[in-house]
Amino acid sequence: MKISFHGAARTVTGSKHIIHLKNGKKVLLDCGLFQGMGKETLDMNKNFGFEPSGLSYVIISHAHIDHIGLLPRLVAEGYNGPIYCTDATEDLAKIMLLDSARIQVSDVEHINKQRQRDGRELIEPLYNLEDANNVLPLFQTVPYNQAKQIDPDIELLYTDTGHILGSAAVNLKIKEEGKTKRITFSGDLGRYRDVILRSPQLFPQADVIIMESTYGDKLHEDAKPMIDDLLQYIKHTCIDKKGKLIIPAFSVGRTQELLYALNRLELENRLPKLNYYVDSPLSIKATNIIKEHPECFNTSVQNMLKRDEDVFDFTGLSFIENANESIALNENKEPCVIISASGMAEAGRVKHHILHNIENAKNTILIVGYCEPQSLGARLASGAAEVSIFGKHFMVNAEVGSIKSMSAHGDYDDMCQWLACQDAREVEKLFLVHGEYNVQQHFKARLIRKGFRDVEIPAQHQEIGIG
Repeated sequence: MKISFHGAARTVTGSKHIIHLKNGKKVLLDCGLFQGMGKETLDMNKNFGFEPSGLSYVIISHAHIDHIGLLPRLVAEGYNGPIYCTDATEDLAKIMLLDSARIQVSDVEHINKQRQRDGRELIEPLYNLEDANNVLPLFQTVPYNQAKQIDPDIELLYTDTGHILGSAAVNLKIKEEGKTKRITFSGDLGRYRDVILRSPQLFPQADVIIMESTYGDKLHEDAKPMIDDLLQYIKHTCIDKKGKLIIPAFSVGRTQELLYALNRLELENRLPKLNYYVDSPLSIKATNIIKEHPECFNTSVQNMLKRDEDVFDFTGLSFIENANESIALNENKEPCVIISASGMAEAGRVKHHILHNIENAKNTILIVGYCEPQSLGARLASGAAEVSIFGKHFMVNAEVGSIKSMSAHGDYDDMCQWLACQDAREVEKLFLVHGEYNVQQHFKARLIRKGFRDVEIPAQHQEIGIG
């Protein structure tokens, strides 16, 4: 048995890992889109490094685009087998893949206008709406904590990881030549004190673990002051400077956490009377889906629902779906708060909002989550004086801020707590994925001190035997 790593290998996006059985069967864990990798991004997304038609099964950990975003291209290139996921992941994946297709087609059209003016070769989108729709019939759902035999030799069990709605660790039992190998893939791990979701669950003892390591060298700040930090940015930008507060936020997870925080500020009579906009059709759909899955909420949110039937709504909130209404926001000079996707500011409507507001010192761009180092969000957060958006250069006159305590990824304490249910002596190999290489080296040293003997950091397209 072998595992090959075709994404999120010494980087954070593009999650794709294949388990190769000796009988020729191949199981793909996640099929994510690379994001924010600079000029290399398009080529990395075009070339899988494996043949899609040769896969036997696809198993998804959760519905973030860097974990599902290449499913339409996978199917377009020949995969036609089942795609396993949790119920909530299926609900979210359906809307996210269609939205991703629309964004890619729209962004390519925008880019090609500039390329045509410059006399350069035009580019094609990775996939379109038809390709995304072709994925949907292949989804097969598996409930949490219910083992499913997906093959005579393969058993699948999902356990909650508390990262986003529907997120799960993939726990496999694979029989090969009379022996059973227990393999767990963490997907992305959430936090044990998440504002909205349940904490990560215990998972069965594993022989091999494939584990994310995004914040393997960091401890998060206390999440409680996040609400106060958010309020301070609103007051400073919209009240004092009379400007716009623009918040790039992932449609699933981060947007709802912001809405929940703003709702709490209103309940505490601290929310400034302003217009608050969620400008992302996907965020609107995702928020409605999340409302349909209260079983995933933690006890605190469950209790709040008893006195507030909608914990994601408050006075002054408007949802923008129409493109013309989105464009009109850039012409509106009134102070306001705009929450828009994507979280790394690499695609979607938020990129246009930044473009129109970045050169005005009254405005603030607030980064509230992890950004791939080469992404627009990361370049802004690092203090760049000038950035390129859609091929044009803009001076960064707007203020740029960040709230680091809002990450949906667990820090190294959370990750070590998740591993605490394992007997390290029984873990034959532990692979670190979904992390920057220098961060992974720090986390590897920590895990070795905790008794894990064989910790590897695979490179892109590397293939490693697991016995």
